[in-house]
Amino acid sequence: MTDITVDIWSDLVCPWCYIGHRRFEHALAAFEHRDAVRVRHRSFELDPHGSTEPTLTLPERMRRDLGLPAPQARQGMARVAALAAEVGLEYRLDLAHPVNSFDAHRIQHAAADRGVGDAVRERLMRAYTGEGANVADHASLVRLAEEAGLDPEFAAAVLKGDDYGDAVRADEAEALRHGVSGVPGFVFDGRRVVSGAQPSEVFTEELRTAWHR
Repeated sequence: MTDITVDIWSDLVCPWCYIGHRRFEHALAAFEHRDAVRVRHRSFELDPHGSTEPTLTLPERMRRDLGLPAPQARQGMARVAALAAEVGLEYRLDLAHPVNSFDAHRIQHAAADRGVGDAVRERLMRAYTGEGANVADHASLVRLAEEAGLDPEFAAAVLKGDDYGDAVRADEAEALRHGVSGVPGFVFDGRRVVSGAQPSEVFTEELRTAWHR
């Protein structure tokens, strides 16, 4: 059998993506051939024209964009937080500020090149979903990346220029080719697309199917 490749598209400011990552990780950890699985994390911007300045919190954004009353928005966030808690994540979405994520994705690519991509991605997602961090702010990105093991001078230099911007755009172009229009999006061996933060059992079945294909 050949190795399995799983491409995962996500946005760092997507609470469902973090949950989807955890559910997939749980499935992968229990998969009998997990050492044969190659995971590639890909960039996706839910709001490529979003502001880098935090203005509205996530519940406020829901009220503005979806017309939800405040109690309904709070209930929606509470349901997402409860699902996150089931996979060991602590959400404070009342503090989350949706912002432009392009530079955060650039830092994630830079971190991957330095061997700390997983740690930096984890730190940025946790900061957004649980700490109210502005993940478009360069100083915040440098600090968070350093906490996850990336050299701060290197991170600052990346953010001052346009390095890794092409890598972000390439990921987004690849998403279109695979028909990934929302996140999280999982593509198994370049063939089968699974959308959304599915239960771990769904990912387990996809891994087994890919192994026996």
